[in-house]
Parts: sequence; C-alpha cells; structure tokens
Amino acid sequence: MNKIEKAVKKYLVERKWDNLRPADIAKSISIEAAELLELFQWQNLSLEEVRMNKEKVEEIKKELADVLIYAFDMAVLLGIDTEKIMQAKLDKIKKKYPAELMKKRKNDESEDTDAYWKIKKAYRMKGVN
Repeated sequence: MNKIEKAVKKYLVERKWDNLRPADIAKSISIEAAELLELFQWQNLSLEEVRMNKEKVEEIKKELADVLIYAFDMAVLLGIDTEKIMQAKLDKIKKKYPAELMKKRKNDESEDTDAYWKIKKAYRMKGVN
C-alpha cells in the first residue's frame, strides 16, 4: 500500500491540501459513504445481481474510490500505516468472528445471523469493539 500512500501524499501536497482538518476528512468520508449507500436505496440486490449489472458496478467504483481516497487522505496526513492497521484489524476480527462459527450460517435470503449478533452483543457489553 505504500505506493498508493505516496501517490495520495503527492496529490495532497500538489494542491496544498496537506493540512486538511481530520474532522473535515471524516465528514467527507461519511458523505461519500452515504453516496455509495444511495446506490442501493430501495433495493436489496444479491452479490450476483450486482456483479451482473455493469452500470451499477461502474457507479459503485466511482463512489467507492471517493471513500477510499478520503480514507487514505486521513491516513497519510496523520502518518498512519494503512497496511499495518488493516492487518491488525483483520487479525482482531478473525478472533472475534471465528470462520468455523460464521460458516455455519444459512445461505438463503434470511441468513441466520444469531451467532454474529451474540458475539457482537457480548463484546459491546465488555466495552470492546
């Protein structure tokens, strides 16, 4: 990810945006995430349905890129190693939601998410994310 972080840093410096306020970037991430979510408003398409809809995928790419760029803007400006934090979070999630337990879910429209919510509730009660 170092390559993309360098490209983002260059992009920010060239525009003199290398002093943006973290709160403003966080707001922008949220706004762009809402635009991504809006692409699914009033729909509940399956993964396969979305993949088959090339126009929808193109719209998703644009909004997802906006979200990711702002996220990388924040990481770069705060000196955060994105690869390191993402790997650490993945490691934590793997422990929190064991694959063996999660694979037991049903594959129909009304997936059984009881195990997920039980784990999530237990962690929340402990005050852990």
